[in-house]
Amino acid sequence: MLPDPQRFLAVAGRRIARAEGAEQAVRELYRVTVPDLADGMFVYLGDSPPGRSEPELLRLDGAPPELGGAMGGTPPPSRPVAPDGALAALLRCGRARGRGPDEVDEALGELLGTVVRLPQGNRVLLAPLRAPDAVVGVAVFLRRPDREDFVDDDIALADALSAQTALGVREDALGSGPPAAPKAPDEDRLRYVGAATRRIARGFDTDEIVLGLCRAAVPTYSDAALVYLRDPLPVGDERPSGPAVLRLRRTDRMKGPGAEGLVWPAETVDDEQDDLDASDWSEVVPGGALAEVLRGVRPVFADTPPSRAALGELVGPDSALNDWVGSHAILAPLRGRRRVTGAVVFLRRPERPAFEPADLLVAAQLATHTALGVDKAVLYSREAFIADRLQRAMLPHSLPRPTGVRLAVRYLPAAETARVGGDWYDAIPLPGSRVALVVGDVMGHSMTSAAVMGQLRTTALTLAGLDLPPQEVLHHLDEQAQRLGTDRMATCLYIVYDPVSHRMTVANAGHPPPILLYPGGKTEVLAVPPGAPIGVGGIDFEAVELDAPTGATLLLYTDGLVESRLRDVWTGIEQLREKLAATAQLTGPDRPPPLEALCDEVLDMLGPGDRDDDIALLAARFDGIAPSDVAYWTLEPEVGAPGRARRLTRQALAGWGLEELGDTAELLVSEIVTNAVRHASRPISLRLLRTDVLRCEVGDDVPQLPRVRQAKATDEHGRGLYLVHRLARRWGTTRLGTGKIVWFELGG
Repeated sequence: MLPDPQRFLAVAGRRIARAEGAEQAVRELYRVTVPDLADGMFVYLGDSPPGRSEPELLRLDGAPPELGGAMGGTPPPSRPVAPDGALAALLRCGRARGRGPDEVDEALGELLGTVVRLPQGNRVLLAPLRAPDAVVGVAVFLRRPDREDFVDDDIALADALSAQTALGVREDALGSGPPAAPKAPDEDRLRYVGAATRRIARGFDTDEIVLGLCRAAVPTYSDAALVYLRDPLPVGDERPSGPAVLRLRRTDRMKGPGAEGLVWPAETVDDEQDDLDASDWSEVVPGGALAEVLRGVRPVFADTPPSRAALGELVGPDSALNDWVGSHAILAPLRGRRRVTGAVVFLRRPERPAFEPADLLVAAQLATHTALGVDKAVLYSREAFIADRLQRAMLPHSLPRPTGVRLAVRYLPAAETARVGGDWYDAIPLPGSRVALVVGDVMGHSMTSAAVMGQLRTTALTLAGLDLPPQEVLHHLDEQAQRLGTDRMATCLYIVYDPVSHRMTVANAGHPPPILLYPGGKTEVLAVPPGAPIGVGGIDFEAVELDAPTGATLLLYTDGLVESRLRDVWTGIEQLREKLAATAQLTGPDRPPPLEALCDEVLDMLGPGDRDDDIALLAARFDGIAPSDVAYWTLEPEVGAPGRARRLTRQALAGWGLEELGDTAELLVSEIVTNAVRHASRPISLRLLRTDVLRCEVGDDVPQLPRVRQAKATDEHGRGLYLVHRLARRWGTTRLGTGKIVWFELGG
């Protein structure tokens, strides 16, 4: 199956439509078909005698057959067509058919004889070249045994391309007689079909595609058009439940001079939606006239009782449009890849020349392109919705509140043309009150990009938990991206901020550099090694250590904020730096702008053409921890360590004026240090930090993490962490490369 059947049909149809004469039309059919749709093909042409709709003799086209290794032997140069044979019946049917039914094998036998060897399975298509008034030949499409069978989409494409070729062959045959008067531009059907299908193919969503159909049809092809689509539209292979309901999605009509004689009110003019006298809803009754027309797939004139009844069911029994009968009205089903998804009605006013039989083929081409476009739009819309929900589910639902830094974040999906991306952000608490700030961007806009983003983010969370250096984290992310696939690439910026030392360590993998806003309003694009994107492989990442002044704001972002079709990335970075400086001036040099307001101001720099990619924005305000608010000691793993830890904790809290927390803090410090003394073989660290809460950290060289357990009445141990769990505001454990840290917080 082709990845984008609608675009393939639009391009191929244009090439065939531009062909001049039967010979060039067939040559173009060869060129557009092999090898994308089929590995080989050949064409038989013939003329229909009077009184018969199919030719009595088929001759192999003059071009050498393109077999492509898909068939053994050579097709015969000519074959008669028996009026009552299977081949004649298939030609009269007018639809492309694949191998499987007995009558198709019989028709192949009548056409090719028994000398050729055909591939097994549904790898052979017979497609009649059916013009509006006659069958002018047949095309045979072949696939090699090592390629998949033809599916319904492929058969629909072969049918549409064969019909387009038949129109060119028939026009050439009709034009080979005496010279006729030159045709008016709007009667040049081939050129019109090419232009109209291009306009339809430009549509990205359902509304744009339907609008393209209406604008292409009115007034060049018809005076009015009504488009009905199923509600809801089926997606992919899902089977609709309940009766089919068609909803009027759009109408269009001719405006201006000449429109006064139409049955709808001439004064009703709305450039966005023309209100015609038609029902908004229509239920397709099984076995009814409308259901039979939709099942027939091909456009019909409203010139028979069944087709007039079908039109009445669609537009409503009381609609004045029912007066449009004969060849001034065409009802064309919209058949997508799997099923009929709607219908379109084309109308011409009585004083205008009626539709001709050749116009039915034009209607079929317009309907086929529209139906395939609607199918593609529905599938893309569903994929984009799922990917967007998937991506948002894999992003953090809320940010942590680490010590010494305040955070704000924004995420914006891309514009409608490319909604799904792979941007992500994270803030990960690390041992020692540090925090890892991460922003990344997976290349591409698809569900795959969102899934890869989730895998890389999970990997980054795991690696951060091991407390690896930033450059090592990027190295392991690079290896993981290569394991996911050769084309899985992403950029990433990984920063570790230490509020105690007021320093940050930065490693970059091809990501736009961060921007630092200093307390006085000065801005700077940080000079960090650019690095190669994750997934390239074989690259050593560098890390640099930089100052992180208290009160400064660090801005991390993805390229969607600074790069678009209207500006390059470095121009956007400079504009972002200037925007930060201008925002800082609004609050003055002594007061930095609030983080949330700063993020909103930054996003205001986006223009209407700057939403080609999704955007992740992470802002970090460095409050830091002053040296006077940090107390640190080293304790030997001996029996007296818990008592010394209690005394040091009491003295530190007294110096900070936190005596009310003294009893609880001493008890919990004593319990944790006692547990460390029992297992540690090296000195134990004890650190207290005073911020809006009191944080205590005890580190030892034992990697096993303790857990809370319910001690029995006779147990001598096992109650320490239970007390921590009940009395602390928050607590946790973190494994280090050389041991672990157990921490808790009080107050706040």
